[in-house]
Amino acid sequence: MKNLLTTFGLLLCFFTQAQEINWMSMNDALEAQKTTPKKIFMDVYTDWCGPCKLLDKKTFHNADVVAFVNKNYYAVKFNAEGTEEVRYNDFTYTNPNYNPSRKGRNSQHFFANALKISGYPSMVFFDETGKLIAPVVGFKTPQQLEIYLKMINSNDYKKLTSADAWQQYEKSFVGTFKN
Repeated sequence: MKNLLTTFGLLLCFFTQAQEINWMSMNDALEAQKTTPKKIFMDVYTDWCGPCKLLDKKTFHNADVVAFVNKNYYAVKFNAEGTEEVRYNDFTYTNPNYNPSRKGRNSQHFFANALKISGYPSMVFFDETGKLIAPVVGFKTPQQLEIYLKMINSNDYKKLTSADAWQQYEKSFVGTFKN
């Protein structure tokens, strides 16, 4: 019985670990693109943001989201009020106004500002060369995020040049992600 419980515990641990997105820094993702081109999916969050924490817990631990993101994207986790240096398009972005003793909101990182991040959480997509595609602002369930992940991965976004085209695409999209 003890061996059975140990085996079950190991399997449970394996499946729990298997449901993690392989997060990396933006610098690492841009470096990885040089040898293996792949789009970038970036989670832009802040430490104080409740919907960011919910996105982490509910959406980014969904098995379908994890599998799709890990297979098709370099996944980047970026604190929009943090101190990480980001080298992007021949410029180094920092957060010189960050105050480590401040509780709650802090100053916005210059990279988040350059991406025109207007709310948290935001998910930002970049193409295989690191060029910005678009941000998606706000909490999304796995099923709500699925259309963006698949549309951008398949390059369908390039065909959607009007609000009508997006509405048609959205209406005809058949999702497969489960809760």
